[in-house]
Amino acid sequence: MQTTATPTHCPYCALQCGMNLTPTPDSGGSPVEVTERPDFPVNRGALCGKGRTAPALLSPGVRLTSPLIRRAGVLEPAGWDEALDRIAGELSRTRTEHGPDACGVFGGGGLTNEKAYTLGKFARVVLGTSQIDYNGRFCMSSAAAGGIKAFGLDRGLPFPLEDIPKTGCVILVGSNLAETMPPALRYLTELKENGGTLVVIDPRRTRTAEQADLHLAPRPGTDLALALGLLHLVVAEGRTDEAYIQERTSGWEEARAAAMAHWPEYVERITGVSVPELRETVRMFCEPESAMVLTARGPEQHSKGTDTVGAWINLCLATGRPGRPFSGYGCLTGQGNGQGGREHGQKADQLPGYRKLDDPAARRHVAEVWGVDPDSLPGPGRSAYELLDAMGTDIRALLLMASNPVVSAPRAAHIEERLKSLDFLAVADVVLSETAELADVVLPVTQWAEEGGTTTNLEGRVLLRKQAITPPEGVHSDLHVMHELADRLGVEKGFPTDPEEVFEELRRASAGGPADYSGITYRRLAEENGVFWPCPASGSAGEEEGRAEDPRAHPGTPRLFLDRFATPDGRARFVAVNHRPLAEEPDEEYPVLLTTGRVVSQYQSGAQTRRVDELNAAAPGSFVELHPRLAERVGAVEGEPLAVVSRRGRAVAPARITTSIRPDTVFMPFHWPGEGRANTLTNPALDPTSRMPEFKACAVRVERVERMG
Repeated sequence: MQTTATPTHCPYCALQCGMNLTPTPDSGGSPVEVTERPDFPVNRGALCGKGRTAPALLSPGVRLTSPLIRRAGVLEPAGWDEALDRIAGELSRTRTEHGPDACGVFGGGGLTNEKAYTLGKFARVVLGTSQIDYNGRFCMSSAAAGGIKAFGLDRGLPFPLEDIPKTGCVILVGSNLAETMPPALRYLTELKENGGTLVVIDPRRTRTAEQADLHLAPRPGTDLALALGLLHLVVAEGRTDEAYIQERTSGWEEARAAAMAHWPEYVERITGVSVPELRETVRMFCEPESAMVLTARGPEQHSKGTDTVGAWINLCLATGRPGRPFSGYGCLTGQGNGQGGREHGQKADQLPGYRKLDDPAARRHVAEVWGVDPDSLPGPGRSAYELLDAMGTDIRALLLMASNPVVSAPRAAHIEERLKSLDFLAVADVVLSETAELADVVLPVTQWAEEGGTTTNLEGRVLLRKQAITPPEGVHSDLHVMHELADRLGVEKGFPTDPEEVFEELRRASAGGPADYSGITYRRLAEENGVFWPCPASGSAGEEEGRAEDPRAHPGTPRLFLDRFATPDGRARFVAVNHRPLAEEPDEEYPVLLTTGRVVSQYQSGAQTRRVDELNAAAPGSFVELHPRLAERVGAVEGEPLAVVSRRGRAVAPARITTSIRPDTVFMPFHWPGEGRANTLTNPALDPTSRMPEFKACAVRVERVERMG
């Protein structure tokens, strides 16, 4: 066993914090312990409780160590050959009887770049199906769509995190960094220490909002109107950067006209944010030489999320921020590899390198790398929710990796029923999640510390995770799973199990694309603290084939858009948008708004963190947060069970009464299954562009639950 520390990265959020793993032989518990890695610039040694306790999931007692096959309705241990034969046989039967698109593939934002790339290739080359998407669609697809419309390119942050403390003002929209990404909070602390100001926009007074110089608490679902109202004031007060608009943008007249229809008093009525607060926000944002807007799930997880992001980008463009030092718009990606997961083929409409699946040139390039006919590649398929909703009807068999939609999908009770209606469900995961419990076959796969691979963090920084320990006997990697299934389905080549070999092919497939990794190698990543894409290989041959004698010739691109935007004419594009109501506004029967989110000691669907004792002790279950005025109206009592009812179902959890939330809003975290499952309630109404569901606001009523006996 290795005894020295292995530098690697946290398995959780998109910060991908650096850490060292040191083996703990004969400990009887986790095989490694986490120690600080201060040389990594993102977290500089700091870790949250989730990262610090991540090795607990490596213990055999809490993770899967054997394949499981359902027999007579019960999941029982089985051998790998039997399990793989069963999956391959069912996928083959489904294709033969119902066609390739009856086979669905659903991935996860926690998969490494190599696994995400291979999963997309497996779906399109081996199964020939268009029906592939991933849970990252629920993360930042609206920000991605808005970024592409405005800038021609989507990368979570177009600048490194280290730029944040150097700006003059940050408007943070719908993000609670103190709980979702605690090590990143230092950047906001340093911003204020340097004399900058912080505006936090959130309907709750979160731990992050408590750090703000100004906290705006709009009604959920009104961020679009808020951004338009701020832009109206920028114009009215003569704070636009006319030279920048003239030299670096297009579409300003239409966007300005749309904003001018959203005068301050009108916006105050929609949002609940007062006109003086609007004016103060504009002053704080416009007076410094540099400023940023950072959005997260709050404004993005809506059926108008793309337009909302567009409105915040318009505010940045009108004031001359994007493409200038320590300024611009950025999105705080959530999942560990949510960025890389869509860049390389898990998303329904994309090919590796962030190429579009309906682009003939992109199809030719990737098909040549894969050694297939471009015409054999299927076209774009359904988005994540639409794919899940089609289970049991158009989609008859599903291969699912690293996701738990029973807890994480909107209208979750319906999605649970759709999963049960499948002819066949295979799940590859680290733990027996609520979704895996429904499967016909479950495969135990390796975790972060047991395998090598790359991820891409929220800055666009490509990172190398190094293998620190040997996986338990009976556990194999997802790459092994896809290799074996491809072989059984008649594709004997093209699915290696070595992640570095996969990455070398990924380099060639991405070469020349928007997310160009061709100048990045494992050797380079091992010697550097990550490389920012795009990073093309040097020379024309290198750009074409993804090879070069010296990949270091390109330094990577920490800061995008300094010279031009990634549009055909190099100009950023204003997009005219207008406020519109929520897909589901409150009414007499459902008079309150529900918004959902996270807590610091749990992560996503909780499939992993709910198995860590220390984290469960800190956050043992769901709750309903509500204002004292609403609590008095419905008879809620602190700590007593409270029912929240929407048109889709009912959830019950203890009441948590606090003045830190609006009186017309209740909040629930979404990490738990069962009767406290928040996503039982949420609305699957989709954004027309990003296909993002409206997780962040739906109409509900709140009812006291009488105790029995």
